Amino acid sequence: MERRAQFSIWYYIAVVGLLLTIQSAFFSGSGAREVSYSEFLEHVTAKRVEAVVIAPDKIHGLLKPPGAQGHEAGDQSESLDPPSKSTPWRLPWGTEAKAERERHFTVVQMDYPGLIADLRAGEVEFRGRIENNFLRNLLLNWVIPFALLFAVWGFIMKRMGRGPSALNLGRSKAVLHEVDPENKTCFKDVAGVDEAIEEVREVVDFLTAPARFAALGAKLPRGVLLVGPPGTGKTLLAKAVAGEARVPFFRMSGSDFVEMFVGVGASRVRDLFAQAKKVAPCIVFIDELDAIGRSRAAGAGVMSNTEQESTLNQLLVEMDGFDPSAGVILLAATNRPEVLDKALLRPGRFDRQVLVDRPSREGRHAILKIHAAKLKLAEDVDLAEMAAQTPGFVGADLANLCNEAALFASRRHAEAVTKKDFQDAIERVIGGAEKKGKMLNPEDRRRVAYHEAGHAVVGYFTPGADPVQKISIVPRGQAALGYTLQAPAEDQYLLSEQALLGRARVLLGGRAAEQLCLGDISTGAADDLEKVNRLLRQVITVYGMSDALKNLSLVEQQGPNFLGQASPLAPHSPRLAEAVEAEHRRMLDEAYAYSTELLTKHRSELEALAEELLREEKVDREDLGRLLGPRVASSAA
Repeated sequence: MERRAQFSIWYYIAVVGLLLTIQSAFFSGSGAREVSYSEFLEHVTAKRVEAVVIAPDKIHGLLKPPGAQGHEAGDQSESLDPPSKSTPWRLPWGTEAKAERERHFTVVQMDYPGLIADLRAGEVEFRGRIENNFLRNLLLNWVIPFALLFAVWGFIMKRMGRGPSALNLGRSKAVLHEVDPENKTCFKDVAGVDEAIEEVREVVDFLTAPARFAALGAKLPRGVLLVGPPGTGKTLLAKAVAGEARVPFFRMSGSDFVEMFVGVGASRVRDLFAQAKKVAPCIVFIDELDAIGRSRAAGAGVMSNTEQESTLNQLLVEMDGFDPSAGVILLAATNRPEVLDKALLRPGRFDRQVLVDRPSREGRHAILKIHAAKLKLAEDVDLAEMAAQTPGFVGADLANLCNEAALFASRRHAEAVTKKDFQDAIERVIGGAEKKGKMLNPEDRRRVAYHEAGHAVVGYFTPGADPVQKISIVPRGQAALGYTLQAPAEDQYLLSEQALLGRARVLLGGRAAEQLCLGDISTGAADDLEKVNRLLRQVITVYGMSDALKNLSLVEQQGPNFLGQASPLAPHSPRLAEAVEAEHRRMLDEAYAYSTELLTKHRSELEALAEELLREEKVDREDLGRLLGPRVASSAA
């Protein structure tokens, strides 16, 4: 595998130190000491100066050695003592070499007509010099500094570029995973997506036995696009294809193509396919394809992203130009297929889309077996039961669940991971970590207990509502002071009108319980109100289930939406908007009235459950059945 350059802060410290050293050595002037003009004339009058060179701007002088000064001056030797610490000619503590350097001095030139006469009187040897510092200044002030800067910049760019050239902006950032016969990812490491595995198995067969396809005249799709929600294993599946085929695997993110410089993305696309052809047969995997494959029509009429479009155009050209028989297979993954450009999805490019969807109950069980194989499990752990309690979990969630369960067991210093550890891990993943240090005052704690008990009682007696698995008034996460966990007994792919209305009634059960038992309401239902209003608007404008606006849908959706983002509503008249608002208000009032009436009917059960929560803080499904009795559909209208 190609090594990445690793930088240390010491590189930059060394470079700065080198620049400071060069600055001190070349740009700080000569080592001669500068003296004042009056001091210079005193030295000349006292015959301490041996020779001077007169330049247009400065006078460069040389003092006589200390012994010669004393001989010339005679009995005036005492006057030769330096008047201050700044005089350079008495250095009893210095070496001879240092004393020799101290004899040199400079003086700033002044307009003094009697200088020549004073020099002759002081027996000073003098001469003139016309300085031409053009080449010196050019070399020291421009050539050397810029040469050093370019050398340092080239060194850094070479290290960062991981190549022989300092200009590596156009090179592909793809990471090449070589074939490792001892540690590789295969289809046995991927669970819960059996249909997707069957779809991509043809890619493995083509890479391992291309002659069989060529004999029949069959052509493999040039590109395979893996689509699905985040965390379902799209990248893992692509690695498994490379591991099964035992071929090199290029991995690159869509955002790695685009830089601030125009043309870099297209250059990296060309370089990526050039590298792939050199090591063919191989697999090229582009993760998050929507970063460069976004539809160009979306920017029509406004300023478009020229760099993104040029990168996309180059990718389209490369996909048209390379021959699948060469053994280069292009895989890509995205969770936003609805925003991709249509040119990418036409036959001849990404002409096969493989859905990597959320796993079913059996799929979750298989995924848990893979991740739990590394754990030491206790006898009471039933992975099938854990799979039933985690509807909607994807592979990444289940991997995190097993890790959290192991962490809970390690905190207890247990020898094995128990069922309780998995239960605590499910609560941790869904609701967040417990805030044991966040103590509620008795009034707030009582309000939270009645609020959660209201959710549970309405969910327990409402037809179509999901079964209640657990209730807790222990603060969790960022804002949750309690929670009621509901989960369907089986995977649900379709929801009836009764099930949707049941969810709305359960969400309003907490506020209804506060109003009924405590006489007023609080801000604790803010999240419930947000969810129930969004749900009822979907019932009216997406599913067409309202009585007044039957079969109405105002959604403009171009394709699957795996991120759960709200789709924009189609254009509609103000009169229709008023009708939607009135129907929304009616359904909201009816759901709240239903919850209030049901809780009034089961007031004793509500009180008993709230008191149990105040004592125990948590109530499981078994205790809920003991407190509320048999689960019979309520007759509340």
